[in-house]
Amino acid sequence: MRTADVPAFTAFVQARSSALFRTALLITGERHVADDLVQSTLEQVCRHWRKVRSADAPEAYARRILVNLANDRWRRLRGRPEVPLDDGIGGGHVDPYRGLVVRDELMRELQSLPVGMRTVLVLRYFEDLDDAEIGRLMNISTGSVRSQVARGLSKLRSTVGTQALRAGSEGAA
Repeated sequence: MRTADVPAFTAFVQARSSALFRTALLITGERHVADDLVQSTLEQVCRHWRKVRSADAPEAYARRILVNLANDRWRRLRGRPEVPLDDGIGGGHVDPYRGLVVRDELMRELQSLPVGMRTVLVLRYFEDLDDAEIGRLMNISTGSVRSQVARGLSKLRSTVGTQALRAGSEGAA
């Protein structure tokens, strides 16, 4: 990267890294993995900054890279069970507030969905992107986006339940 490009890239990182981290965390469900995913994404954006900036698309490029890296990670781990590690926070204590318990249950179920379906749901409901933008980011048709959303919500409803989903969405608001 040329030294003249450093201020623009730094401004982009400062403005968008927290949003990229939030998306990565919702896709992966693990803080450490999400942090690594964002770092790898920003590394690739930095590597191609001049081309990305000239196309005036650093945000779209970063999100596409983030989704692709998450998909690659998921493909590598497929078939190998992941064992969650205790991060020392809460020591396994279940929160007595029902909304938080439902939210945690919803997040666990969200993590059990296939990565593509999970990514579509995260981009749609957590990032508030429309179907066309999600399709463009993930390089799939709008019909596929709608199909993934419908199937994902159906799976979540069957495992968590409609009442728990309502309580979880009220707790998240």
